[in-house]
Amino acid sequence: MQQHSAENTLDTALDSAKRRQIVDGARQVFLAQGFDAASMGEIARAAGVSKGTLYVYFESKEELFAALVKCQCALTAERLFELDVDNHDLREALTRLGLSFAGAMIEPTHVATIRMVIGSADRKPDIGRLFVEAGPRAGVRRLSKWIEAKIAQGELACSDPELAAWQFLTMCHTAVTMPVLLGGEAPPPKERIAYVVDSAVDTFLRAFAPAAA
Repeated sequence: MQQHSAENTLDTALDSAKRRQIVDGARQVFLAQGFDAASMGEIARAAGVSKGTLYVYFESKEELFAALVKCQCALTAERLFELDVDNHDLREALTRLGLSFAGAMIEPTHVATIRMVIGSADRKPDIGRLFVEAGPRAGVRRLSKWIEAKIAQGELACSDPELAAWQFLTMCHTAVTMPVLLGGEAPPPKERIAYVVDSAVDTFLRAFAPAAA
């Protein structure tokens, strides 16, 4: 029984490794050519697998693109939203989150992924919905829970934690992301990002400070 279980675990690990290998290959092709121009044959070559193997794991280019988007969003969310409810230095926690979030939003791979999602949204609305759910909404849910905990601890006063989370994240990244995403500008220097995040943190803490006793 133990040997059978070990074999199943190994098979699962190998299966996951193969899927990651294929997704990594797809990332290269999609980023280089865009969704429409990319072909499953090119993706198979980039991933170092046969076309037959590729179709074992992913039935279509759309399914593979969806897996890539979901993977990209999950990695970003896991890395950015590690908020400790026992950390009572709200400014430090929010600043660290804001800097990480703004920095991740202007990474070339992330910018390219967003552009691909936007470019395919009319024809592939499911991809757009997947991106919103696995990306922005996942981050907002995590931040909302932290805000709710801080309300319970008496450190924040807010009637709509979800909206507050959207507002904070938007303030942190929009001024630095939009010129890069839509204007094709180079990423701003770290000093500019820090200035924007500091302003967002100040605004957030002023807006949701508990009433004086």
